[in-house]
Amino acid sequence: MQANDIRKGIVIMFEGDLCKVMDFRHHTPGNLRAMVQAKLRNLRTGNQFEHRFRSNDDIEQAYISQHEMEYLYSDGHAHHFMNTENYEQVEISEEDLGDAASWLQPGLKIQVQFHESRPIGVELPKTMKVKIAETQPMVKGATQSSSYKPATLENGVVVQVPPFVTEGEEIIVDPSDNRYIERAR
Repeated sequence: MQANDIRKGIVIMFEGDLCKVMDFRHHTPGNLRAMVQAKLRNLRTGNQFEHRFRSNDDIEQAYISQHEMEYLYSDGHAHHFMNTENYEQVEISEEDLGDAASWLQPGLKIQVQFHESRPIGVELPKTMKVKIAETQPMVKGATQSSSYKPATLENGVVVQVPPFVTEGEEIIVDPSDNRYIERAR
């Protein structure tokens, strides 16, 4: 694949190590050539670093397999998952999960990513239903076009919601970028 095809969350081979793309930004300065500034995390050492790729650089994407697993529990330093087909259990460290750890709920079925039979991360669902734990009271006459207000969810994540959304209500969010989508039905 080429550097232009880099996306957040993919795993690439970089200088002989597996590296997960934590963030990226396409950049085209004036009359110069386009480039991709990527924030990478080495999966072996855990170190994060930035690297600038030319847009036409060839990059080797690592072969990642996925298995559906059910989230069981956390023990403080790792999160435990069970394969829904053969009931084998694996644990993934807090560092490997990153921001996805705050979205885990017991019983949640998600895709766990493996490289050479070692779990390296999870792929969260596109949308999740969560309950609002705390937010400011509803403003009378508020419409969806009004400005947004912060709301703390049951899992501790803060998202921006329209002013008509109230405490205790269930909403649909996109966990990949902590974005409100709509009220749950």
